[in-house]
Amino acid sequence: MPEVVSIHNLSKRFNGLAAVDGISFSVEEGEIFGFLGPNGAGKTTTLSMLSTLLEPSSGGATVNGYDIKTDRDNVRKSIGIVFQDPSLDEELTAYENMDFHGWLYNVPREVRKKKIPELLKLVELDDRQGHFVKTFSGGMKRRLEIARGLLHEPKVLFLDEPTLGLDPQTRNHIWDYIRQLNKEKHTTIILTTHYMEEADRLCNRVAIIDHGRIIALGTSDELKETIGGDVITLESPDGGRLMPVIEKMPWLSSAKEHDGVITLNVSEANRNVIELMNLLHENKISITSLKIHNPTLEDVFLYYTGKTIREREADTNEAMRMRHRMFTRR
Repeated sequence: MPEVVSIHNLSKRFNGLAAVDGISFSVEEGEIFGFLGPNGAGKTTTLSMLSTLLEPSSGGATVNGYDIKTDRDNVRKSIGIVFQDPSLDEELTAYENMDFHGWLYNVPREVRKKKIPELLKLVELDDRQGHFVKTFSGGMKRRLEIARGLLHEPKVLFLDEPTLGLDPQTRNHIWDYIRQLNKEKHTTIILTTHYMEEADRLCNRVAIIDHGRIIALGTSDELKETIGGDVITLESPDGGRLMPVIEKMPWLSSAKEHDGVITLNVSEANRNVIELMNLLHENKISITSLKIHNPTLEDVFLYYTGKTIREREADTNEAMRMRHRMFTRR
């Protein structure tokens, strides 16, 4: 399949700090591509550069063959975007929001009259097209924003945290709509998320980003295979003695301790867990819990960074608070 988005050493710095740090990847036509990482990792900044809202500090990219720095108008005509923050006019109806968007993109009136009802039906809002958006739930607003982003038939649709703040049932519905429009419209979709399940279930390929850098990229299955087999998690009051004992085992590919839990990436866990238990018994190391599971994208993130996404977000929030305190003291 031809590439519809191509990025080369793209970077963005704010006051000397790298929000995006030399990333490179490409997205094929018709693909659902996921950008997975904690808040503050650089996901939204990347989308902002690809949509021409931010000027890159260095590097470059093309969208639908158009350069994001020298051909911004054609880039903007090629994309639809659903922002993380709501951007609907709540004093207008669903139809009026769609119609105004189409007018801004020079979609002919007759085309708007035909396509708006079709898209509202796609997201199951056709019976609410005459209702004011201020009466809509969060999930309905998000569905309307997705429909609006498709009105001018973009080559690429950017979804920035499309299900943030939605309840699990509504989130599942949004996932269904995204898959449906990708299948029916063959729209290339790039979405950002910090939900592991969202990336796992929706995306053909996933780029894991941390501190502005892509640390792993591939299909969900490929990424899980890189960490070396199954995952065993242990909780033990003797954690300090446990690590030196087990880290020499030949079937162990990595061992990490975080937040009082020891995570082991092992081959053939069901067979080797017996040897593990014997080893702990011989060294008089007690455990309070032991679990075996197939690797998840959370395990992949932990494997590459040594922390979970939630811990990374806590680190980022603390760093932002420290910078804020430093700034306000000046």
